[in-house]
Amino acid sequence: MTNRSRAGRVAWILVPTAILVVALCVGGAQNAHNTELFSPLYQVYQYIQNYFYQPERVTDDQALYGAMKGVVQQLDDPYSEFLDPMDRARFDQSLAGEFSGVGIEMSIADGILTVITPLIGTPAEAAGVLAGDKILQIDQESTEGMSLSEAAYRIRGEIGTEVVLTVRHEDGEIVDIPIIRDTITIAAAEGSLKDEGRIGYVRLYRYEQDTTAELNETLSTFNLDGLNGLILDLRNNPGGLMNEAINVASRFVDEGVVLITSERLSEGKKYYSRGNELPNLPLAILINRGTASASEITAGAIRDNGMGILIGETSFGKGVFQQLIEFPDGSALKLTTGEYFTPDGHVVNGIGLTPDIAIEEGQDAIEVAIEWLNARAGQTMPMDLDAMYPRAQTESSASL
Repeated sequence: MTNRSRAGRVAWILVPTAILVVALCVGGAQNAHNTELFSPLYQVYQYIQNYFYQPERVTDDQALYGAMKGVVQQLDDPYSEFLDPMDRARFDQSLAGEFSGVGIEMSIADGILTVITPLIGTPAEAAGVLAGDKILQIDQESTEGMSLSEAAYRIRGEIGTEVVLTVRHEDGEIVDIPIIRDTITIAAAEGSLKDEGRIGYVRLYRYEQDTTAELNETLSTFNLDGLNGLILDLRNNPGGLMNEAINVASRFVDEGVVLITSERLSEGKKYYSRGNELPNLPLAILINRGTASASEITAGAIRDNGMGILIGETSFGKGVFQQLIEFPDGSALKLTTGEYFTPDGHVVNGIGLTPDIAIEEGQDAIEVAIEWLNARAGQTMPMDLDAMYPRAQTESSASL
């Protein structure tokens, strides 16, 4: 079996992309206990090579990668995964702003492949895929036990071809949804003026390397001094780079903590605002169940600092982050290594962010936000939002 270096680069990742790349040496010399512990694995490999009747079915690399995948699968963590070089290439493609596919972000919830959100303006959204849908089959093949990278590979394909997703909606209805694959282009941000030019509206679609730059460019098109307020729309934003989430939050938070993380070796690490240069206009943040990960970081940071109100639905609740450890052969380990909390210590993972103003069926979130902002024209943030909208008694907080 080929010896492979365990040195690699590490990236902090949320759903679904990478964050803060640093150098790290992983592993090191094995002690005697580990050598003995894993010796049966090598014995299995030797028996296969010596006695299996068709040894050509598996190469050395395939045997190595299969063993690595098996170890990570035993963690029973939906976000941890070993990526062989082909999986890694597909993962890198998923980070691009343009790719061929149907346009959905997925997770694994309770062991079932689950839609976080269909991306705006994509074939999946047009075909009727909904946030919270359970994907039971892909082209009639069961997704039970299927990894996220394998599912993404099966759903993607050549432009113009069809993939059929068998999904169970939250009302229990099971339907087959045929979708024609297309080029998926995901902008980072776009903006416009609402309410006859009195309200600035910004929608963020993803958190990638260019998100803060595109946000700044969008904000620069507004005459901020002439606005009654701003809307930051994070609905159906599945997340991305932690660093960008902190940068975006810093555009609206003057000073103070914007994020708290907890890892095995650094519990209660705090990240601070990098400086807000905007006038502190009244701010409404739109969230829904497709608001996840990095977008929950931004929304939680702004809300806990009293710089903006949350309007909409409870967010997805993805409050853990991963490291992407890259190996020289092109493979990588995506491993959940910590949990994050809002500045006030509120737990996000499995809970989500609760809106201050919940949207009822038939209501337009943007119209609700405009009404709230116009009622506060001329005021500035921060505001005592906890006094205006007391937090629910059941909302969990971490002791950090």
